[in-house]
This record gives sequence, C-alpha cells and structure tokens, in this order.
Amino acid sequence: MVMLKDDERLDYLLAEEMRIIQSPSVFAFSLDAVLLAKFVYVPIQKGKIVDLCSGNGIIPLLLSTRSKATITGVEIQSRLYDMAKRSIEYNGLDLQIQMIHGDIKEMPKQLGHGKYDVVTCNPPYFSTPNKDEINENEHLAIARHEILCTLEDVVRVSSQLVRQGGKVAFVHRPGRLLDIITLMRQYRLEPKRIQFVHPKPGKDANTLLIEAIKDGQPDLKILPPLFVYNENNEYTSEVNEILYGK
Repeated sequence: MVMLKDDERLDYLLAEEMRIIQSPSVFAFSLDAVLLAKFVYVPIQKGKIVDLCSGNGIIPLLLSTRSKATITGVEIQSRLYDMAKRSIEYNGLDLQIQMIHGDIKEMPKQLGHGKYDVVTCNPPYFSTPNKDEINENEHLAIARHEILCTLEDVVRVSSQLVRQGGKVAFVHRPGRLLDIITLMRQYRLEPKRIQFVHPKPGKDANTLLIEAIKDGQPDLKILPPLFVYNENNEYTSEVNEILYGK
C-alpha cells in the first residue's frame, strides 16, 4: 500500500514493472527525463550514481532497471522529495536508491568530492524570468526556471561530485548548447556524446542530450537524431521502444 496525498496518483512506469507517484499540480515527469535515463552510460554491476534535481525520483527509478549501482537522488523541494521517497519505498528499492532533501550546491560538501562514477541532471531549462512571468505554481516554477540553481551551479557541482574519468549527462534545450559546452570545459568536463531530439522529421530539435567525461580527451560524437513522432503523429519505433519496451 502507498499513501497518496491531495491530487496525487500512482502511475505505471511504462516499460518497467514499476509505479511512480505523480501530481498534476506539483510534478509529473516528462519524456526528457526518460530519454536521459536511457541515454546516459551507467555501470551495470556496481558503482555510485547521483541524480541532481531529481523531482519525483523518475531518473533514479529508471536507472535502477539498468544498473545495480547505488543511486542517490537530490531534490530541494520537500513535496517532491516526499513523493520520490514514497515511490522508491513502494517499488521496494530503498536498499538501492536513497533520496536526499537538500540543495545541490551543498552536495560536494555533504557527499564528498570525486566519489561518483556517474552524475545525471534534468535541470531547470529557463533563466530566471521577471516575477510576473514566473508560473504561479511555485513547484512548477522552481522545476522549470533557474530560481534555486543556475546552469553553472549544475555543471560545477556535477564536476565536483564525479570522479576523474567518470561521466556526467544532462538533458537540456539546444539553445543552451554553447553555454553548456563552455561551462563543461571550464569545469574540466569534456563533452563526448551529443544527441539532438526532434519532435518529428523536418522540425527543429527541441531537446539536447549531452554526456561528458571528467578530464576526458577531446573527441566528440554526434549521434544520429532521435525523432519523437512520425508523420502520422504516432511515436516512432525508437521512442516507442524507450517508453514501452520491445
């Protein structure tokens, strides 16, 4: 049994035999998080993974299906932290995944420098807008806008947490690509793999997946583009497989 609060619901995690607590007014995961969890390299057997800006725990839950590594999620919003914790317990994963309620900027001090094999983050995409432009729903505003952490915070903290030779992966917007690469190199993260995600063939990319190695050698691969929908507005076979399995 799981305790649901207010307008929360228990959703199936698509291809996985798992459930996740969601709330339309607080947080529901997007395709971006699912794509990042599929894109990033993870050690299969052992290791340590940390996911920053975890929201309701979607990325730690999905990564647990690909790796036996210990996974730590970090979320600053108490309501989302609570949802993630209950989802992890519901799925019987509390021995593999732990959630921390805290600010990512405090994590190098709290968790230690260079201790993680992989760092993932689906950060807020938009720079802080004027007050009248911010979503009136505080939970959604913090998840979408750089109110409590900036892109530089995310890159700097990721670099501090990951070990030398470890991997850092983000999902973001293509418009921030140069900012991301500039900041990654500033903080000793060498971009190694990039994939652009397009709504459908013929449309501009609207999502970017990028993975870097701490102190890696320059050698960037641009992967084939990923299209979400086909001409009939149905999921492409690639996305269908990511979401629902083979």
